[in-house]
Formats: sequence, structure tokens, C-alpha cells
Amino acid sequence: MAAKSTKSTKRIIRFKTQRRLGTELPGLGKPGALDRRPYPPGENGNKRRKYSDYALRLEAKQKIRFHYNIKEKQLRNFIKKSKKGSSTNWVNTLAGLLETRLDNIVFRLGMAPSIRAARQLVSHKHVLVNGSVLNIGSAIVPNGATISITEKAKENQAVIQATGSPRLEVPDFLRREDKGNLPSGVLQAIPTVAHIPFEFEPGLFTRIICWKKPSRRCIR
Repeated sequence: MAAKSTKSTKRIIRFKTQRRLGTELPGLGKPGALDRRPYPPGENGNKRRKYSDYALRLEAKQKIRFHYNIKEKQLRNFIKKSKKGSSTNWVNTLAGLLETRLDNIVFRLGMAPSIRAARQLVSHKHVLVNGSVLNIGSAIVPNGATISITEKAKENQAVIQATGSPRLEVPDFLRREDKGNLPSGVLQAIPTVAHIPFEFEPGLFTRIICWKKPSRRCIR
């Protein structure tokens, strides 16, 4: 009973997060967060609100963090990687990195009901990349790689739930190629910002990416 109560509480928290941001974030799992109450939680949640430019920019960043289930420091590291090299559109590069994380690929292939659940599958050594176990959810999957699950994982309830009722359709940068009764897929292209599976404004996002050293700095 306690386990069921904890699971229900976590779902409520995830729903409140999406209501606060005004956007369904598929990476958090079960849909329907905005169906009954499409407004922020709280006593005054359904009253009309005026959002400052800063609040809108902050929401753009929070959507990325909560959907991909990453911490602030992880996001900053991804941004730094995205800005290296000759790429002129670092947000596109960032989207490519986030979407090709192993936990996200497992989720987008419909092998797990959420990114968090996908990360657990990965950490428990239930996911193979090109036939070898890879247990690092943040690992970047190379283009052309084949992603599959172990024989044991097909009995996992999260896998059964996800394969029976996927949260999202498989995007065009992936190709589902099941092997017998085992889910499998191939990364066939590098995704871009257009593949982020929720409403996202790159312009707002780029203007909020700031942090503090001794003095305030922003990535531009």
C-alpha cells in the first residue's frame, strides 16, 4: 500500500510540474496533466496571470530540464559542448545531444514509459548498444547504432507497459527494428531542435542561459 501511495504522490508532483509550466512534458510519463486543470496549481492557479519576459525565459529552460530529467549543472555542461566546434546554431546541436542520450533514445523508441524509467533500465544493465551492455543513461548514442534490450528486460513491467501503449510515436531520426519479440531500433539521423517533443521557443531559451562565476556571465 505504501509503495502504491508513493507512486501516486510522484505522479501528482509530475502533473503539478507540467501544470506550472503550462505544457505537457512527455518525458515525465503518463499523459493528461493538463486535461482536467489546464492552469498552474495553487489557490489562485486558474486566475489570469501576467508573465514577465524573465518568467517566460525561465520556463523555457525548466521545460528542458524537467523533460530530459537533468540537473542544472548537467544542462550547463551540455551547452558548453554544444558551443564548441564550428556549429553556428548551438541550440540545434544541444537538441541533438539531448535527444541522442541513451535514456532518451530508449524512451523515444517506446521501450520505457518515461525518461526516468528508461534511465533505470539502462542503469540495471537491461539495454544494449550495438550488442554490448551500456549502463550510462547520459551516454551519447552514435549515429547508426542499434539499441535493444536484453531478454530478461522484456518481462519488465515498465517495458510491457511502454511497448503496449507508447507515450510518443517513434520520431523520424529513429527506426524501430524489433528482433523477434525483443524491441530494437536504430539511430538513423542526428535530431534537431524540431524534434523536441513539446512546445519550445529557442529564442527564449538562449536568453536565459546565464550563470554566476564571481560576476554574472551569459552564454551568447
